[in-house]
Amino acid sequence: KMSSCTGISIPVLIVFTFISQVFVSFYHEGDFGIVFVEAFHVVGKRSNHNNNIKKRIFQAPKRNNNKRLNDFMIGVLPMSSSSSSSSSIEHDSDDGVASSARSLGLFLTTPLLLSRPLTDLMGDRNNPVYIKLDALQPSGSFKDRGMAHLCDTLHKGGTQKLISSSGGNAGLAVATVGGRLGMEVDVIVPKTTKALVIDKLKSLGADVTVHGENWNEADLMARQRVQEDATAEYVSPYDNPLLWHGHSTIIDELLQEIPKDTNNNNDNVGAIVVSVGGGGLICGVLEGLHRHDRFDIGVVAAETEGAASFGKAWEKGELIRLDAIESVATSLGALEVTEEALIRAKAHEAKNGILQTAICTDKEAVEACVRFAQDHRILVEPACGAALAAVYSDRLRDQTFQNVDGAIIIEVCGGSGVNTELLESW
Repeated sequence: KMSSCTGISIPVLIVFTFISQVFVSFYHEGDFGIVFVEAFHVVGKRSNHNNNIKKRIFQAPKRNNNKRLNDFMIGVLPMSSSSSSSSSIEHDSDDGVASSARSLGLFLTTPLLLSRPLTDLMGDRNNPVYIKLDALQPSGSFKDRGMAHLCDTLHKGGTQKLISSSGGNAGLAVATVGGRLGMEVDVIVPKTTKALVIDKLKSLGADVTVHGENWNEADLMARQRVQEDATAEYVSPYDNPLLWHGHSTIIDELLQEIPKDTNNNNDNVGAIVVSVGGGGLICGVLEGLHRHDRFDIGVVAAETEGAASFGKAWEKGELIRLDAIESVATSLGALEVTEEALIRAKAHEAKNGILQTAICTDKEAVEACVRFAQDHRILVEPACGAALAAVYSDRLRDQTFQNVDGAIIIEVCGGSGVNTELLESW
């Protein structure tokens, strides 16, 4: 309509859109690998050039992270605006973050419940404990949030096929969401993936390939397949701004759901506890807190000892690559956390926010799963048990929350790789 009114031809309009998008992307990222993928998405062109474009994005130069941290702090590059290759396809509407995916029912608004058993463990402290039940998402985990936003965005951009790597839950989310959108889904999983999860993936219509000793090896195959298929897009389990943006809806919801003080309308939230694997969930939580200017809410990053890629990186102040995953919490099995998790954590701390780690043993994680099942009749994976152990474990509870004033929220991220037999074996 605009072109017919102004006399601008369609080809000229497309070229103008392409050039303007390149300029905007270059301004924000300074990364030509990302610029060209983004521009091709906007124009909607899908050709054999895609293979070369995808190769460039994998070889793109590193960002200037000091500048990126400063941009977060002064508001030049707000956390709520995506910076990935597909970030410009869709902007938030007036209806809120990831509103399109939500309106399609691709993810759910989950309940925030006061847990009496967990609150009782806090004793006389002013720390009521609430549980955010993302285990109730259609695929069984929080992953639906980010995957819904990412897949919906790619679908609108013309993508026909999704290729993902996953130890389980991300793949299940891609298969669940992609299937509902009518997209073809391939999932490459490592040999450590439980037969239970592989069966679920196949039942959702996904084409499953088992490859590699760990997630990183499976991920390499997924990326290679995308380069060979012009119709496909790579879907990371955790490392994409569209995923983080979708995950940030957790904060939007819980700030609406948490009871307010009748005198001053203050929600008095002291901390939120999140499990950390590759870092997608914590990136989303930090983005949501940033968007709502809630640096008064502390963040507790929970991991198991054998999968503590974030905890070790946070302690040293730089990325650390683990030699191997040595934990029953295989869903936390990324050898290296996404660098963005450190950047956003530092930005939170720079605004006087508190971020601390809570690293549990496998035994503590599994015991937390068992106790949670007894208290709330919900089965979750040990990866989720790591967050629950922050309160269930006497050792961790005392060291983690001694200086926290106000409500504690545990993100019950869920996980589908669990049943009573597996819980017993752990």
